[in-house]
Amino acid sequence: MNDLEKLSQLASEEAVLKALLDAVGDRLKDVKADMQAALDEVRSVRQVSALLPDGTEIAKISLTDPKPEAVVTDPDAFLAWVRENAATEVVRRVEVVTEVRPAYRTALLAQMTAAGRPEICDKETGVVDTVPGVEIKATRARSHSVRFGKTGKQAVAAAWQAGQLLSVALPQLTAGEPDRCPPCPDPNGPWDANGRCEDCTEPQA
Repeated sequence: MNDLEKLSQLASEEAVLKALLDAVGDRLKDVKADMQAALDEVRSVRQVSALLPDGTEIAKISLTDPKPEAVVTDPDAFLAWVRENAATEVVRRVEVVTEVRPAYRTALLAQMTAAGRPEICDKETGVVDTVPGVEIKATRARSHSVRFGKTGKQAVAAAWQAGQLLSVALPQLTAGEPDRCPPCPDPNGPWDANGRCEDCTEPQA
């Protein structure tokens, strides 16, 4: 293979892979959104098994609920409270912006997140004070994760190579009727999902 032939081969492979990647990426976004919507609708289900057409489990789809945490919803009220209760933790930047010291803000929010309430307990006096401008709420939307089993990805690759996923993933890229072979006298079968008959080892035209 000369240099031009090698360049042409690589160009073709890159273009094809790019087209497939774009198609897969676009479809994955749609499927993930549909999956999340379905999980949000069926609140009683938190985990779903992902199966190949032959029933082999390849992964589990698990719902992830973000944990509520303390967030500042009213910066002015929060600043006023800190100025009154911990004045040394209020700083003024060069551009004349007064704010709560970031490290103190983080520490306060962490304490309130742990307590599950927008309240701070004075360690010396034991007095519990409600901190204005802070709420305990989820800061991220519900989502889900895909965790493959030990051999899940290998099983997917094998099923793809065997043509078992034609109707499962990106059917628009593999549209067409299964190949049929002469050994089958019945024009309606017996075809399996891969277009093979009982006498076939490989699909034949």
